[in-house]
Amino acid sequence: MQIRIAIADDHPIVIKGLLNVLSDYGDILVTGTYSDGTQLLKGLEKSLPDILLLDIQMPGKTGDQLAPVILKKYPNLKIITLTNFDSALYLTNMMWRGAKGYILKSADEDVLIHAIRTVAAGGEYIEPTMQDKLGEMSAARKRSLSLKSTLTDREKEILRLIVKGHTCPEIAEKLFLSTYTVENYRVIIQTKMNVNNTATLVKKALELGLTD
Repeated sequence: MQIRIAIADDHPIVIKGLLNVLSDYGDILVTGTYSDGTQLLKGLEKSLPDILLLDIQMPGKTGDQLAPVILKKYPNLKIITLTNFDSALYLTNMMWRGAKGYILKSADEDVLIHAIRTVAAGGEYIEPTMQDKLGEMSAARKRSLSLKSTLTDREKEILRLIVKGHTCPEIAEKLFLSTYTVENYRVIIQTKMNVNNTATLVKKALELGLTD
């Protein structure tokens, strides 16, 4: 049984490369290629594949915008994200929006084929390197929750203002505190977060989502 594939990517060289690779596999048939969201939506009305290889960065509507629209209309269609974005945030976003797979354009040919066959059989496939990043993000979230629980409400408030770029005197005036008190809070926050300067404090707070 053939697996019908459509490709949505705005780089002709990527589409050409995919066509060359997929043509070597008798169980895979490419039914259409599309360079933007408008072409894709029109093309799916005429020829519906089993699997859509969908890039995230597309002209007009992006892949993460297109995915829920497509799946609402064609719930049996399976989407595999094929992208350059090696970020766990993009991965979780696309899977949350209904994608069944996530692979990088730098992936080996056998990874691509394995992903297609796995998803076609009803499974999900995340490239191993991205699984590692997902694990790292999960660990970071756990650290974030731990840090949040150790910071008092006042410390969190001061941290948010520091991240926004306010100086200690500005924070003191805003919160009706003395500059000395705010400085003490800043030192306590840095100690709890294991950093030794404001720049590193801001970076770590943003990375861990402590100001959300």
